[in-house]
Order: sequence, then C-alpha cells, then structure tokens
Amino acid sequence: MTALLMWLMAGTSLVGCSVQSGPEAAKTGAQVLHETEYRVLAGKRVGLIANHTARVGEEHLTNLIDRAEQVELVAIFGPEHGLRGTEEDGAEIVDGSDDQTGVPVYSLYGDTRRPTARMLHGIDILVFDIQDVGARFYTFISTMGLAMQAAAENDIPFLVLDRPNPIGGQYVSGYVLEPEHASFVGQYPIPIAHGMTTGELARMIVGEAMLPGLANLELDVIAMEGWERSMLWPDTRLPWVDTSPNIMGFETALVYPGTCFFEATAASEGRGTQTPFLLLGAPWVDARALASTLNEYGLPGVRFEPDTFVPRPIAGKDSRPKLQGQVLGAVRIVVTDPRTFEPVETGVHVLHTFYHMAPQADAFLARPEWLARLAGTTRLAALLQEGAPPSEITRGWQSELATFRARRTRYLLY
Repeated sequence: MTALLMWLMAGTSLVGCSVQSGPEAAKTGAQVLHETEYRVLAGKRVGLIANHTARVGEEHLTNLIDRAEQVELVAIFGPEHGLRGTEEDGAEIVDGSDDQTGVPVYSLYGDTRRPTARMLHGIDILVFDIQDVGARFYTFISTMGLAMQAAAENDIPFLVLDRPNPIGGQYVSGYVLEPEHASFVGQYPIPIAHGMTTGELARMIVGEAMLPGLANLELDVIAMEGWERSMLWPDTRLPWVDTSPNIMGFETALVYPGTCFFEATAASEGRGTQTPFLLLGAPWVDARALASTLNEYGLPGVRFEPDTFVPRPIAGKDSRPKLQGQVLGAVRIVVTDPRTFEPVETGVHVLHTFYHMAPQADAFLARPEWLARLAGTTRLAALLQEGAPPSEITRGWQSELATFRARRTRYLLY
C-alpha cells in the first residue's frame, strides 16, 4: 500500500462525494454565505459566475441563491467546460438557460470571454464561486480577472466566495509569467504554482494592478473558515468534485502543474485514459529505461513505474486524444508523499528526460509557442535545447519566486 493511499484512507476520499463535511471540515466561502443566510446579498439582483464545483454540501449554489429570501438570481455565467463541467478542453460553450432555475446562462468561453454590458444589465453584484487547482494556466482564474474588469467598467461590486487551493498555500514554484507570453492560460505575472486561493489572488490582481481598469473595483471576499496554508485537499475533509473533465481527483490536481507541459510536446499527457497527467508516453519510449532514469534522480515524494497505454476517445473528456490508437511506452507517476512532492520540479525532470531520450529532440517540442505560454517564458525550451540539467533549470526561477512571495504577503487571508 502506497504512502499516499494510506494517508488518504486516514483522511478523505480522492474522488466523489463519499466523505461528508463534518465539524472538522473546512468551510468554503459559499458555505459561510449559506450559513449567514445570504445577508450580504439581501435586496440585490445577483449575477453568479460558477460551474459544477459551486456546491454547498449536496446542493448547487445556483439553487440555493435562487431560493434565498430577498435575493434575486438574474444571470449565471459559465467558464470553460460549461456550467455543469461536462464539455471537453477548448470546446466552445454557447449561451442557454439553467434547466433547474430557468435563469439565463451566459458563456464566458465562446464568442466572448468576459461579461458584456448587455449580459450585466440589471445586475447589482457579481459573485464568483469556482474551484481552482492552484496552477496559473488553469483558465478559471483568467475568467475571474476578465469578469472583474467587466464589473469595474460597469460599476458593479465583485464578491469572491473563497475555496481551498487543493495543493496548499505554501508550495510556490515555476517561472513568473513574462508579459509577452500573456494569454488566456496565463494572464498574471505569477508563478506556475502560486500557492494562493482565488480570493487572495483576486485581491492581488487588484492591488498589484495586474490587469488594467481595476483601480475603482469594489472587491470583497467571503473567507473560508478552518482552512490553513499547510492544508492539502484531503486535510480539508471536503468532498472532491472533479474540477474539469481531465482533472479526475486530488492526485491529478497535484501533478498537473508539472505534467501539463506535455500538452506542448509530441508525447501524450495521458488524455484518452482514466489517469491523464499521471501517465505520460510516446511510441518510441523504452518504459523501463525511462522509469529507471527518473527514479535515479531520487525526487522527493514520488516514484516512476514503467507502463504502456493506448489513448482512446472518451466521451466528455477527449474525443480526439493525441496519438490515438497507438501503443505508447510510458511512465506512470506515483505520488508517495504529497507533502514533500514538488509538482513543477518533477515535471521539469520528466520533460527533460523525455526530451533527451527522444529520437528527434526538436520534434519532441512540437508546440514551442504553447510551451512558452504554459511556462510563461521561452527560457524553459532554450535551456532544454542547450542541454542544461534539470537542477539548473529549476534554480533559474528562485530569485523571481522570492520577489513574488514578498509581493503576495499583503494579500494573504490565512
């Protein structure tokens, strides 16, 4: 039995809602809002930016706000993957209406990625409640920032209902985004793993003017209760809800900030399997040699197992996975100690090893522009091509991390 499995069995479940929130569970901002009977929203017409993760216990926040006295839910805004989180990565989302409340649902991942003045007409306050995973390139925090801009332009207050960072509030790693590589998968000059909650990040976006037009935004955060920076997701005793179709469980969220780099390569990041981002492979991989090389690094909290897999279409997750139907030699990432595991550093070691084992190294970096957007810089690709060891690559971001840590201090809530 792995150390991770033993730890989880002692605490909470990775997947599903089998563990109920109890007296020892952290309370999300949405839970606090519910327990205070939505008083801060009394008399207001509410626009809710949410997806399937916006839950209080077994109920969705849309239904709870819709039933709340003296509160009128007038619009819902859905991010990438849609309100119910069922659409694949990159799939365009269309407007519609919520089949449970009848409230209009506007897409923020279709023709527009920010609420328009028409969508905001008649709204007194915008409320944001979406579970993040703590990685800069997860698009929900980009949606939050663009919605904050729209709120500011239309003189509408913005309220964030805070939720835990699943990989904790202490781990910070990776390059800080350089402005020329800003995109929807990286809007802010923050590291890959930022170690902040959405509420804290919203405060920093405003306070550090990370987006234009926010100086006069009326921003508030309903903080969690019982959450501490040292907590990983299982410590919260909250039920896990898959945050997007291919983030299936806490362990996937934990490795994602490092293995997402493989989206930019000719290798598979494991989409088309039940363990995406934990399983990485390519047709030319010698699985035993790859696992052996990676295990020789002695990286903390992880081991690598040789494996093979064949990417297959999975409805609602990936209908056209990379290298579909091919037999791939692979390595499986097994987290043995989540407290010492370093996602981004591990991802760099795996990427480096794949790159130098590839028959055609330059062809392996199939989408250099995407790697630059994910890494936030071209330095990662350049160092790989120069033959720099992983330790040199990871040393390269330490000074900028120190600066970021100092800047973020004033915005922390916990």
